[in-house]
Amino acid sequence: MLTIDSTNMCSHLQAKLFEPTGEYHHIWEAMQGDDGLTAVVRSRQLHIYRNNKKILILAGKALPKIIRDDKLCKLVETKP
Repeated sequence: MLTIDSTNMCSHLQAKLFEPTGEYHHIWEAMQGDDGLTAVVRSRQLHIYRNNKKILILAGKALPKIIRDDKLCKLVETKP
């Protein structure tokens, strides 16, 4: 299970990521089953990496920033 230190994470992002009705909650759930991913909070945003290469940045009020093509990034545009 992927864990992150959310102490410095923007409260808007926390709600989007961790609340079941949050905009990014389905992404958080997908991240839990993927051992190739790591994530770190930087500048109050969540930076997500696959094999030590940044693939996605999730922010509270700003739009997500896709860095590299990845199956996780495809979830940014789709919500179950």
